[in-house]
Amino acid sequence: MTTPEDLATGARNLLLNCAHLKAGDRVLIVQEDPALGWYDRDASQALGREAAALGMPVAFLDVGGPEDEEASLAADRAAVDADCVIYMARIGDLDRFAPGADDKTRVMCYARTADELASAYGRTHHDAMLGLKEAVNDILLGADRIAVSCPLGTSFTCDVTDRSRESGDVAVRRFPMGVPQPVLAERCTGRVALARYLTPTGNRSYEPASLVIDETVFVNVEAGRITGYDGNAATIDRVRNHYRTVAETFGIDPDYVHSWHAGIHPGATFAKTAAADPDRWSNSVFTNPRFLHIHTCGAYAPGEICWMVLDPTVSVDGTDLWQAGALNIAAFPSLGNHADKWPALKELFAHPSNDIGVAA
Repeated sequence: MTTPEDLATGARNLLLNCAHLKAGDRVLIVQEDPALGWYDRDASQALGREAAALGMPVAFLDVGGPEDEEASLAADRAAVDADCVIYMARIGDLDRFAPGADDKTRVMCYARTADELASAYGRTHHDAMLGLKEAVNDILLGADRIAVSCPLGTSFTCDVTDRSRESGDVAVRRFPMGVPQPVLAERCTGRVALARYLTPTGNRSYEPASLVIDETVFVNVEAGRITGYDGNAATIDRVRNHYRTVAETFGIDPDYVHSWHAGIHPGATFAKTAAADPDRWSNSVFTNPRFLHIHTCGAYAPGEICWMVLDPTVSVDGTDLWQAGALNIAAFPSLGNHADKWPALKELFAHPSNDIGVAA
């Protein structure tokens, strides 16, 4: 049950712990039309109330979906008079890996409803999640070989040769923080089970946004490239056609597999079924440890088509970092030590959300 106190805590977590705002900072909240089904107004209004209570001048801008080209332009114009732009709208995700064009603080909020903002997903201290991300990054970037598998038959390995850190976060800060730095796929080889849906990465808008996969098929990958498929011929044809359509729309390489990462926030939920909106489902639960997602179609992050792998096991030099969809805190001292500093984080991992829109 959402309480006013929990909702205020989630809002202040974003404003103070993620955006690092202070009294006098001017805040622009870009809010997507709730009729589109992604965001409710209760969440953005809660942010506005808390910002005002903290002495921050607040303005709101109503926008449409990411296909509305005028929305991004309108947000840029309105942002001129703001110190911080908070996107309660999908346009905040567009080209999020592009370099920042100004020194404004920009936050993309994935807690899209008041219930999500007030839940453990929105309330868990942002610094706790940032620290967890860095600890997981240290493990992944320090590995020699990573092996990934899943119950449907996914099985691929990656030799880690690029140990460079991201120069910083993406141009837009993410709230809640829910994924580590992506692992590059250029030295990844094996196969991935494609099941349920192919979905967008949220980077750009296209139609159809998703593709239903009625029967699991396997995609073969060698050194970060799609080399073929195994399984039902009709399903494979539909997958190939979807890739062809998206690649031709943007003039990109359909067979490129760029990178992958798995979720680290056990509070991420999706209250509906994935079938109700595969795009929203994928772009909501990707931060849950029960999912590993792979960026494909395009030689850049995050590509345009996402593969969602349920309940992954990710073995780092022989030790499971994710184990059947759970981040294995106990197996790595650095993760355990970090969790000990944040009691709420330990509680979160002890009681993860399994409301993820699909059955195992």
